[in-house]
Amino acid sequence: MAGLRGWPSFPEELPEFDPGQAPATPQELFESWLFEAGEHVLAPHAVTLSTVDADGLPDARVVILKDVDATGWYVSTSADSPKAVQLRENPHAALTFFWPGRGRQVRLRGPVTTAAPEVSASDFSDRSPASKAESLIGHQSEVLENPADLLRAAEAAERQVRENPDVVPDSWTRYRVSPTAVEFWQASNDRRHVRLRYRRTGETWLPEHLWP
Repeated sequence: MAGLRGWPSFPEELPEFDPGQAPATPQELFESWLFEAGEHVLAPHAVTLSTVDADGLPDARVVILKDVDATGWYVSTSADSPKAVQLRENPHAALTFFWPGRGRQVRLRGPVTTAAPEVSASDFSDRSPASKAESLIGHQSEVLENPADLLRAAEAAERQVRENPDVVPDSWTRYRVSPTAVEFWQASNDRRHVRLRYRRTGETWLPEHLWP
């Protein structure tokens, strides 16, 4: 396709990043980058969640980050969803954040664990009514034979939320990705991009400055 190389990849002005001044943990640096991105881009907490299916083939989709703490990064979904099924078969995942307006990318991967039922229930309770109804529709990724079926299911889900605002489906689950490595990538218009990887070593993190 002609013309693809003519599109700019990043803005002319990019933030600077000095790996030598990075904090001791990737969580600290991530939170700093996340909130900085939030001042410039839409949905900075959108993240690509990558899993592997039963045939060993990669799969990916964009979800919303729910939280991050000293033990990992958190996302949520129904245990009946394709991604949850894949995580049961192979409880490992990768997360990729990309903020092109800042020329920044964060990549991490590691084992995945499920939260306690009460934590998952609290996560669902914090969702907006519209978001709850969306989750209660069900049938995610199944073939939709008739659009009217979706309308009826959506109306039933909305009614369920109105009549029982405290409803929590048993399948709703919060997942934690506890990374073994986290990489921060800062673009540079001279193509000498800056990369810093934190590698888990026991209970501490080893920062490593990488070649572009």
